[in-house]
Amino acid sequence: MQTSFLEIVELPDGRIVLRRAEDEEVLVTLDFSDEARLFLQGQHVEIAKVMLTAGVQMAGRVFDDEFEHEHDSRVLH
Repeated sequence: MQTSFLEIVELPDGRIVLRRAEDEEVLVTLDFSDEARLFLQGQHVEIAKVMLTAGVQMAGRVFDDEFEHEHDSRVLH
């Protein structure tokens, strides 16, 4: 996946999506139920930002770990 800026957008239908800033293609979608929106008292967008940020950070860690292991030296006998 190429490196690019990501943006979090609330769509007119209420879904919150993560996408590349230069592209309309959706990478991740969050869709809170009416009950969850009521429980979160209008803070669902802030919750979505935290959830998506954590997911992107974890994906970065996974990628870094795989990259490091890919370049580990191995001794073959």
